[in-house]
Amino acid sequence: MDRFHLYNDLYEVLKTNERFCTDDGKLNKAVIEQAATSLDGELLSMLLSTENLKKHFFKEVNGMMVFDKVDFLKFIINKNLLHDDYSFYKERIGLTNEHGQYIADSQEVVLSWKYKDCMLEGGQTKEDQKHDEVFWNTILASDEINRLTEGKAFAGFKRYDKDGEHEVEHLLPNDNLIIKGNNLLSLYSLKQRYAGKIKLIYIDPPYNTGSDDFSYNDRFSRSAWLTFMKNRLLVAKELLTTDGAIYIQLDYHQVHYAKILLDEIFGEENFQREIIWRIGWLSGYKTADKNWIRNHDSILFYSKNEKSLSFIKHYIPKEEFKEIATSSAERYPIEDVWNGNEYDDLNSIAIVSFSGETVSKMLNPEDEVKGQKSEKLIERIMKAHMNKGDIVLDFFGGTGTTGAVAHKMGYQYILCEQLDRHVDIECRRLQKVIEGEQSGVSKRNNWKGGGSFVYCELAKANETYREEIFNAKDEAELNTIWNSMQATNFLSYKIDPTKIDVTSADFTKLTLDEKKRFLIECLDMNQLYIPFADMDNPDYEISAKDKELTREFYGVNENE
Repeated sequence: MDRFHLYNDLYEVLKTNERFCTDDGKLNKAVIEQAATSLDGELLSMLLSTENLKKHFFKEVNGMMVFDKVDFLKFIINKNLLHDDYSFYKERIGLTNEHGQYIADSQEVVLSWKYKDCMLEGGQTKEDQKHDEVFWNTILASDEINRLTEGKAFAGFKRYDKDGEHEVEHLLPNDNLIIKGNNLLSLYSLKQRYAGKIKLIYIDPPYNTGSDDFSYNDRFSRSAWLTFMKNRLLVAKELLTTDGAIYIQLDYHQVHYAKILLDEIFGEENFQREIIWRIGWLSGYKTADKNWIRNHDSILFYSKNEKSLSFIKHYIPKEEFKEIATSSAERYPIEDVWNGNEYDDLNSIAIVSFSGETVSKMLNPEDEVKGQKSEKLIERIMKAHMNKGDIVLDFFGGTGTTGAVAHKMGYQYILCEQLDRHVDIECRRLQKVIEGEQSGVSKRNNWKGGGSFVYCELAKANETYREEIFNAKDEAELNTIWNSMQATNFLSYKIDPTKIDVTSADFTKLTLDEKKRFLIECLDMNQLYIPFADMDNPDYEISAKDKELTREFYGVNENE
């Protein structure tokens, strides 16, 4: 039978199911391809119902019918058979409805992109670490993905208080936490203890500007970033309380795509506000760029449930701000604003006086670390949602501003961070907060010092090897690492280590970076961090104390 008649048979079978058809009666190529890729039971049953389709796309093996997915997908992708308007979204990013139709054909809108349903690792630990991002779905089976997101073991526990750094005896319900490690896996680990318990999430994720710390294949930069964010936002939503809220701070590079993504995840009805946060007072053309000055970020504010949202109004007393003229483009001098930092470090926030007149208060950078967000901004967000005993989460912990503000205001906080330098800054900064430092919002909250926080890490397995490979300076180091790797049980099932000779001509002619990529691909990516369920395996060498504290974290007794 020729391919054209085969298409007619396919059309006659699938047209009876509106799921596989467009509103104008054509076969929906995108949905059919997705269903075939995922071995959708409904699609397979319909194909088996017709003898010709069964004959062409199934093979009998030991009395069982096996679907030839590769041949079927080749047939579906053939542009001469199915209308090209509904081709799969591999060549472009577009707005489609749930059936794969672009918005020209439908008013229902979702954001679609390459790798949308994948799991992106985002595993960078150093700012200068440049490598292709790992899409776990391309290297792990679906059941392994489920295992990947199970809770991980923790290690390296330390408690910081006014007397410095100590061993952790026990975890307390109200402990503040800094967790080092991949933030996606950290979120899934937090889910088991904090699902439905986080009142507020504030994040300042990578802006994907092309020059920031987020590095991946430029060809799929926006798709990779969207996948990266979707993976994390889906589990973050589960952590929020019913009356909780999430704030995401971005700039123009991705904020418009993020808005549609957030509408999909949280529901359009839960979009509350777009807040414009001014990051400077420059205007006109006083820069090298031949364009308008960019001097603001956007903050997207969503509720978990708009009917239950908790929002607490706070008014700024008149004595806390000085009015500036709003009818003129000229910026009037304010003596308490400038302290020698660059203008780009200044922040402002729009407010309304008790008389209804719009005024503006400029915020002093207060000698904070360059690149940090204003403590006063985060203070205002926290005041709008939090009461004593509530928890705030920032899973892009950065330099620890969210934790510093929460600590001074008496709120419980959790920070997740994977960049080594940022983790170091967080711990040192919060130690100073405990000691009573007076920058930021300290004075306005009558902060005198005190309190504590607990630091811990996701317990590493293959992540240790991966970091060693990244940091290797020459071939000799790589050979030593490879010899150590072979002695473990954590290599990818796809490789046979006995057939790999790192002294062979084929291997030695590779560049150092190519050799590193090869060795990393030999690792089992499902073993980057140690699963909680497997932490008693002696191969992992987790200390008895770390095991005890990990069980406390998950609320599990040793005998369970």
